[in-house]
Amino acid sequence: MGLSGTRRKDLAVVIVNYNTREFLGPCLEALPAALSGLSVETWVVDNASPDGSADFVRDRFPGIHLIASTRNGGYAYGNNLGLRAAGFGRTTPGPSSDFRYAALLNPDTVPPPESLARLVACLDANPPVGACGPRVERPDGTLDRACRRSAPTPLVAFYQLIGLAKLFPRSRHFARYNVTYLPEDRQAEVDAVVGACMLLRGEALEAVGLMDERFFMYGEDLDLCLRIRRAGWRVVYFPEVRMPHHKGASTRKSTDRMIREFYRSMELFHQKHFAANSPLPVNVGIRLAVRLGCAIALARNATRSPPRRTVGSA
Repeated sequence: MGLSGTRRKDLAVVIVNYNTREFLGPCLEALPAALSGLSVETWVVDNASPDGSADFVRDRFPGIHLIASTRNGGYAYGNNLGLRAAGFGRTTPGPSSDFRYAALLNPDTVPPPESLARLVACLDANPPVGACGPRVERPDGTLDRACRRSAPTPLVAFYQLIGLAKLFPRSRHFARYNVTYLPEDRQAEVDAVVGACMLLRGEALEAVGLMDERFFMYGEDLDLCLRIRRAGWRVVYFPEVRMPHHKGASTRKSTDRMIREFYRSMELFHQKHFAANSPLPVNVGIRLAVRLGCAIALARNATRSPPRRTVGSA
């Protein structure tokens, strides 16, 4: 039973927006069909967008809860505002939320009919699963490889960095970073799914806590999934559901800053999860490699026209 003493609702949807008003409308318009048959409440957290997104939601979607933050605290910060509003992450004894599950959804996704309902059904049918995510697709229909990943241990990251993962994409040893050795249409247990569309079991969130707000952008979804797995839950890639995603709609508006945040998150992730058990030379090497990678990415972007610039994971 939830806090109100009534039957718990199925799903709390949290959408963190920054400066993507042009995508937010289609996303919110698609939600009712995507949530068919579920008892749901939706929160849009606007991270102090300068494009009028908050007023747009307030005027056009009065049935949606709006949290208008006075500052852009980052993606983890914004999601946590929404999750706390839905009752997750409280410190009081007993179930803290009136919702069984939470969905994290990017505003530049367009959820197809019944998509989120089918992800809820995946969690209903698999009690050991603490998080699941769909096949996330780029606008051209290709797989966004970030939607099914292994934890970037020093060895896994090394194989990715020096190109062995790309050279041997079918190798279970070298290609673990994006698990490219698995067929794209096969359901699989993975280390992490992507925060662009992620469903979370309420009990798993209560066990591990909310997102780590030290991650401004990038890495917070990897970190949360890894903590969920370490707490004994499974994380599942569920390709029966396809989620279109205009990846980078927000981050491409500030590419240099987002490149720095991407590489800073890589360093923070390693420091948090692996540095204590890695030899000093490995830690030093990883720090140098990350900073060199950041410098190269910034230099590469400086030579490109604005439409061709990319951010960390693009």
